[in-house]
Amino acid sequence: MEAVLITAFSPILLRVEDDSARHAGHAGAREGGQTHFNLTVVSEAFRGMNRVARSRAVHAALEAEFAGGMHALSLTLRTPEEASGRS
Repeated sequence: MEAVLITAFSPILLRVEDDSARHAGHAGAREGGQTHFNLTVVSEAFRGMNRVARSRAVHAALEAEFAGGMHALSLTLRTPEEASGRS
């Protein structure tokens, strides 16, 4: 997943956290995890994109991961200025 996000967005910050353990027993959860993730991506690629467009871009980039069993993402997607509080 990290390689896909790096290729797609050239982030200056990328944080991927597997949050699957917190969702055990919920829809889409499976034994062994790798189904629910928290992502933080700071990238110039998000400049000029609204929140929905950013989310769609990340979901499109991770299409293969969703097909392979990933169920849910919690997204924090920012431009460098937004991340530094200068927006």
